[in-house]
Amino acid sequence: MTVKSANLLFSNAQVLDVVAGTYLPDRYVMVRNGRIAEIGAVRPVFDGPEFDLKGRVLMPGLCDAHVHVTAISADFATLTRTPPSYITAKAAHILRGMLRRGFTTVRDAGGADFGLAKAIEEGVLLGPRLLFCGHALSQTGGHGDVREAGETSLNSCFCCAGFGLICDGVDEVRRSAREEIRKGATQLKLMVSGGVASPTDRIDSTQFSLDEIRAAVEEAEAANIPVMAHAYTARAIKRALRCGVDSIEHGNLLDQSCVELFHETGRTLVPTLSTYRALADEGLAAGMPKELHAKVFQVLDAGLHALELAHRGGVTMAYGSDLLGPMHGRQLGEFAIRGEVQPAIEIIRAATVNAAALFRRAGELGVVAEGARADLLVIDGDPLRDLGVMQNPNRFLKAVLKDGVFCHNALADL
Repeated sequence: MTVKSANLLFSNAQVLDVVAGTYLPDRYVMVRNGRIAEIGAVRPVFDGPEFDLKGRVLMPGLCDAHVHVTAISADFATLTRTPPSYITAKAAHILRGMLRRGFTTVRDAGGADFGLAKAIEEGVLLGPRLLFCGHALSQTGGHGDVREAGETSLNSCFCCAGFGLICDGVDEVRRSAREEIRKGATQLKLMVSGGVASPTDRIDSTQFSLDEIRAAVEEAEAANIPVMAHAYTARAIKRALRCGVDSIEHGNLLDQSCVELFHETGRTLVPTLSTYRALADEGLAAGMPKELHAKVFQVLDAGLHALELAHRGGVTMAYGSDLLGPMHGRQLGEFAIRGEVQPAIEIIRAATVNAAALFRRAGELGVVAEGARADLLVIDGDPLRDLGVMQNPNRFLKAVLKDGVFCHNALADL
């Protein structure tokens, strides 16, 4: 059922060079076998389908570096009691929505597995390219432990549903990391601080010992895959960076010393500000327990301050949304929130070239360049001048291609 890409030509395209932050006008972009074969100012010899963009923007498909495609509810505990077949059916709707919004690659931060990724790759499900970690690794009582304080039983195994796996001690962490790698994980996810959606930890707690974090990082390095670390406080962030993780997820309570350490280590920050505003507005209606909803406000306002610190300090950032349940529809809201602090090109880079580098797919994803995958968007507007065109796909997004295949095509209407 794999969908084969067509050979095609875009003419009169205004190509967005996300690295330079400028447009290349009047370009011809030829796609062959799912890749960008040629970009030039002169029409190449080509006898296939041609699409005259009439000066409209041709830009890379978007990347979201922090999603939960199987989070069909804002109550993570319910996911462990929900049949995987039902979760997959609901996830299919979430994935289609992401692709229609222009996201051609997403990195799951806990819950998705090789089966979902394979179904998308084979064309059984329609969705963005899915990078997955399997289960996020958590200590007992950590952010991946969804048991209430009064629960004593633990049904935790590698085949269980849910987004987290509990492992304690270096040996257990190492084995758990190896198991997720065995199942094809494209990255590992570690919970190294308290979180909002976990019932028994505190936001300001640190989680996993340094040796446990280093053990997971060693296993990821051996497999040549990156490590993403959930962390809020400066203390948790610095512990993780010093142990060698590749990215800090959220980082709402970072400080200037963290900014300096990001530079020293060359690592990436993935803010996820849209989820806190969404949870504040809709979390209770989406199933989030009341006591956990109250924790949202411990990090809500701090997130924008952290973004300002990181932006002023020149920290490399990637785009993340981290939305849950019915709130996935607010995925493009991250553009508006970051636009309060950052110029448009920086946010676009976060969702393209920066994310691709974090995924270790530089040159393959996140750029319109010869040899890159033909993940392309046609935009009827100027996203460098008006971020609003990125947030209204129904009006401005005229085409979405993944690997050279049209997933959405309204070019005939132009």
